[in-house]
Amino acid sequence: MHVAVVGLGAVGTRAARQLASTDEVDRVTLFETQDGRVAEVSSSLGAKARAGSGAAQDLADVDVVVLATPCGTHAGPAAALVGRGIPVVSTSDDVDEVRALLDLGPEAEARGTSVAVGAAFSPGLTCLLARLAADRLDQVDEIHVARLGTGGPACARQHHGSLGGVALDWRDGGWQRRAAGSGRELSWFPDPIGAADCYRAALPDALLLVPAFTGVGRVTARLAATRRDRLTARLPMLRPPHPEGGLGAVRVEVRGRGRDGISVEILGAMDRPGIAGGAVAALAAVELGAGRATHAGASGLATLVEVKPFLRELARRGVKVAEFG
Repeated sequence: MHVAVVGLGAVGTRAARQLASTDEVDRVTLFETQDGRVAEVSSSLGAKARAGSGAAQDLADVDVVVLATPCGTHAGPAAALVGRGIPVVSTSDDVDEVRALLDLGPEAEARGTSVAVGAAFSPGLTCLLARLAADRLDQVDEIHVARLGTGGPACARQHHGSLGGVALDWRDGGWQRRAAGSGRELSWFPDPIGAADCYRAALPDALLLVPAFTGVGRVTARLAATRRDRLTARLPMLRPPHPEGGLGAVRVEVRGRGRDGISVEILGAMDRPGIAGGAVAALAAVELGAGRATHAGASGLATLVEVKPFLRELARRGVKVAEFG
């Protein structure tokens, strides 16, 4: 299998490393605009890695492409790749870009290929956790996602901007737009993270989860933030972000009905977002490149892969699921 990775930030570099250590992958071609970055990463990955030239969408023999560049740069390359029938894995969590990628669904379906949208820590891992929790219920009524932490600098900038935008909630068959930074909720994440205040933010999770769970009545997504995060969200970042953030976590709460009546399933995970996001993106690329996507079109991972085997492989790679009692 030949995989191209475009963008070698915190997530892209980790995805490339995961791919280079995967038996099914024979070659990993790397693309990055930052001078010297491709040579630095490829030299650390061994014989499977090589530097790309030109644009990834022009590669003649690639089986799948991972787009891990900063948000806002995925839609154009993805459209070109889908036009050639090449599967795409996008790590973007920008609301407008996720919409644009989902709009590629009809063409991808017509060409028999797939686009994995939001295939990173959150969304991505959160979509998988939502599916795992929902499969334990007979009926899903509500899904609530919370996330904490950032990967590399691009992720930190996206996190900062999302608190100054407009949040999307799904309620009773329609979209509700709320001010980002509102709706404080105390959410408990896996140890050692613990509790954190979480707020509405411009996050795309509901765009991916609503079509994946027919009939769901309510879907929300919140982001952990401090008072300073909220007050400065509409201003430029006051200081440059760190090359990679610290520990992060996700939490997914699914409410519905089971055999014994009303039931609540809560799952989570704790890891560095760049590491976990890279592992999710890499494994999604392997599944799509090997032709194991469950359907053609564009969607989140909740419907695009077989969730239990995917999570088992993630656990083998060090990204483990926590269950709240």
